[in-house]
Formats: sequence, C-alpha cells, structure tokens
Amino acid sequence: MKIQSLAVIFIIIILPISMILTAYVQNQVKTLELQVSYDTKLTNATYDALKAFQLNTVNSSTSDLANSKLRDIEASVNTFFNSISSNFNMAGYNQDILKEYVPAIVYTMYDGYYIYSPFTNTLTSDDYVEGVSTYQNGEKISGLKPYVFYSCRYVSGNIDVVITYSLDNYITVEGTIKDGTPVYRSGYLIEPSSITGNYNQETGENSIRYRGVEIETEHLTEYINDSNNQETVYTKINGVKYYQDGNTWYSMLNGQRYNQDQVYKTENDSGVRYYQEAREFTNWIRGESGLGELTTANAVDENGNSISDIFGTSYNIFGTQNNIAIEDPNSNFNQQRLAVIRYSIEKNLSIAIANYNNYSGVTANFQMPELQEHEWEKILNNVSIISFMQGLSIGGKLYNGYSIVTNTKTEEVVNTDSIYLVTSDGQYHRATDNDLINNNNITNAYLNVDFERKSVTAADTGNVRYFFPHKQTGCYSSIVNQSNLNDLDVDEYDGSIYTYMASKGGELAKKYLTALGRERYSMYKTNNNSDELKAEYIQ
Repeated sequence: MKIQSLAVIFIIIILPISMILTAYVQNQVKTLELQVSYDTKLTNATYDALKAFQLNTVNSSTSDLANSKLRDIEASVNTFFNSISSNFNMAGYNQDILKEYVPAIVYTMYDGYYIYSPFTNTLTSDDYVEGVSTYQNGEKISGLKPYVFYSCRYVSGNIDVVITYSLDNYITVEGTIKDGTPVYRSGYLIEPSSITGNYNQETGENSIRYRGVEIETEHLTEYINDSNNQETVYTKINGVKYYQDGNTWYSMLNGQRYNQDQVYKTENDSGVRYYQEAREFTNWIRGESGLGELTTANAVDENGNSISDIFGTSYNIFGTQNNIAIEDPNSNFNQQRLAVIRYSIEKNLSIAIANYNNYSGVTANFQMPELQEHEWEKILNNVSIISFMQGLSIGGKLYNGYSIVTNTKTEEVVNTDSIYLVTSDGQYHRATDNDLINNNNITNAYLNVDFERKSVTAADTGNVRYFFPHKQTGCYSSIVNQSNLNDLDVDEYDGSIYTYMASKGGELAKKYLTALGRERYSMYKTNNNSDELKAEYIQ
C-alpha cells in the first residue's frame, strides 16, 4: 500500500479522535472554570452574610439575647441570598431559583448552632387561626430550625447528666450527680493547682495568681461620646456595659441611652472572679459531683445507647493529666469538647441536607460533603457560617460546593486570640506580638471588637454619631501584616497561649490574662442571673 494511502487512513482514524479529545478537554476546562467561579461566588455571598451579622452584633447591645440573635441571623440569611443572586445574575439565575440549590446554611454560636433549611410547618387546631396564621399546617417553608446545643449525655451509676460544651472552657451540667442529687450548674474549667491565693470581695484583698502571674482588679475606661472627647468609666456585667456620668450611671441599648437607678463600683474585679470561681467549679467537678470519673465510655445517645465508639479509645474527660492543664488545647477535656461539637453538627447537618431531597424541586441528589480537618478546626473554635450549594450544572458535572467563613470579631465568644493589648505609643497589638515581650509600656488589654467603630444616637437631636471605644490604631506588623507574631505550635508552648504567657511574665502576661478572665466572666450567658450579678457590682 502506498504511503499516501496510509496517510489518508491515518488521518481518517486520528482526526475524529483528536476532535473528540479536544472537545472533551475544552469541556473539562470550562467545567473547572465554572467550578472556581461558583466557589468564588458562594464564598463572597457567605462573607457578605457574615459581615452583615458582624455589623449588626457589633452595634447592637442586645445581640447576645435570643430574640435579637434570631433577628440578626435572619437578616444575615437575607443578605446571603441577595448577594448570591446578584453574583449569579449574569448566569441567568435569580434568587428564587438559587434557593432550590441551597440545602442548608449553618450558624455556629457559642454553645450551639442554628441550621437554616426547609421544614414542614406543623400547627395544632388551637394554633391555627383562619386568615391570621402566617403559614398553613403542613406547608413546606424555609427558616431557622430550633437551636441545637453542643451537648452529650453521660450515664454511670447514679450519674445521669447532660453536659453542654461551648467554644471555650465553659460547660453546663444538668441532671443527677453521684449521690442522686439533681443539679444544674455552669462554670469555667481551669486546672485548680495553677491558681493560688484568694480574693475577698468584701475587703477587696486580692492575692490571686494564675501560673505565677498576678491577676489584678482594674479601672476601666473607654470613649462613648466623641463630642466631649473624654474617656468614660465603665463596668461590664453579663454582656452589658454600664457607664458613669458624674453621680449617675447609664447603659447603651442599640445606640440609645438608658439611665440606671444604681451606682456601680468603679473598680472592676471580673478578671479575678473568673479565676477564683473557675477553681471552685473545677474542684466541684472532680470532687463531690463525681463527674471527674466520667470517661468517653459513659457517653450515650438520647435513648441510652452507647456512642463511645464515636470518640475512639476510652479516656477520662475531666481528670488530671500528666503536666497537661484541663484548659490547654491538647487536654482530654478539649479533645472531648471538639469531638462532641463535631459529632452534633455532622449528625444534624447530614440529616438536614439529606432531607432536602424531599423539599427541593430539582433532580439533584443532595448529600453532605466531606469537610477537611483544617476546616473543622476553624468551625470548632470560632463563630462561623457554613453555606452549601449543590445541583447546579457546570457542564461536565453538577456543582457541589460549600464555603466556611469564621467571625473572629464578636462578643459571642472570647477566644484566646480575641484580646488585644494597648501600648503607650497609641497602638494595639495581638497577644503574641514579638514586640510586646519585655515591653514595659503595655497599658491595658481589651476585647478586639472594642476597637471597632460603633454608633450612638443623640437624645436631643436624634442624630447618629460614630465613635471608637478605644482610639489606638492597629500595629501594622501585628494586626495587619501579622508578620511579627510568635508561633505557639513550637514544643516550648505546645499550642497553649497560657504556657506562652506564663513563660513571658511581666506586664504582658498580667494584662493579657486579666483581660481574658474579665471578658469571659462578663460576657452574656443565658445561665446567668443578671439581677444577682448586678447586685454584686452595686456600691
């Protein structure tokens, strides 16, 4: 056969294959481009939702209350769908269509989480009023499902308790303890042996030290009104700040001033109380309650069936570990806390996404994607928003994406990196800033949200005035560039900010640990009796 004939045969065979492969490669490239584009759009919408939630909570004095929290989250959800519909508008999708492809949005909070997803509205005959009720009985609607706590039940002998965990070392115990006594008690867990000295609230005598670091009482001030450019004395009780104005005190509620009948102490001892009361609570856990003997083998579900296999090898939850404090990141308690939170979110989120197949009008099979370990690390330690989008066609496959954005500036939780330190040069720094070591010019430490812009409404004119509670500016290398920070993961510190501070000592450790205790003790908690707490701060 002539070579020309072979060439023709070769072309006849190869050309179609080449064309098919070219079309396939182009389709795959287009699919990848759409995948990246949709990921970006979903992340942008999730970030917009978080920013809306953040702005609402920063400027709201009631953002920690249940009804206000629901309002802020619902506003955030609306922002998410408005943003994502704007991002996808050029692709031909409007908001109503896109809602069919969003099986769930998760809002993780301090001690639990909300899931926004469709559900069937159920009304009894007494609940439903013709022409008045918003929804019909049996109607499929989208909204926030009831709040789910980070809880786990433990049963051992007479002990039958539900322990609710949080994003830090605070827990709530409800049930019966070893002697059969009913109990409902909350508190922070800190290694008792690391706290020495005592604090007398009557006399003000204070010798409390944590890991050898002095914990001090404080005189707190911040700007509340830029018109007089004067700092105002304040105290913070159960999430609410009370300001001194001459002989009277007032609080700010959503930018409005409300005068108080009480006169409060100007010396703030919340930081000292935090460590003393945490020592008492941890001693109770390990002592008379009998909870110090609990292990992961005692974990059961709501029906009393063991779920210990979820946590792997059995280990003691609250007991003493060799050279590892209970509040440290690698303690058994912290390992169990993270495992319980993760199990609860995974379980309920998987159900919500799987059930979405019964509500969606599209043919996609909605399934829970597998989140990576580094993503779980962010979720388990921060207030976060997790959004999911599935089922959109992107050429060669169906889109299955999710986005996780964390909120590091919130009063909902006080993490160990939520405290900024102020120096006399007019700057604020992260706690691990290398420039703070052996720095004698550290003047105080505050929660990071206190450096954000806030607003107040003038009572006489109704005009809104914006101000900064603290007027220092962020250190560029510490706050912005984050290039001058010490690494806590080295063997010397083993990931613990507490070990780091104890090793540095001085004003750095004293100001930081006092502020951390103060902000955690004074944050809003549903278990607190606000009137009783306020009574302890009245002069």
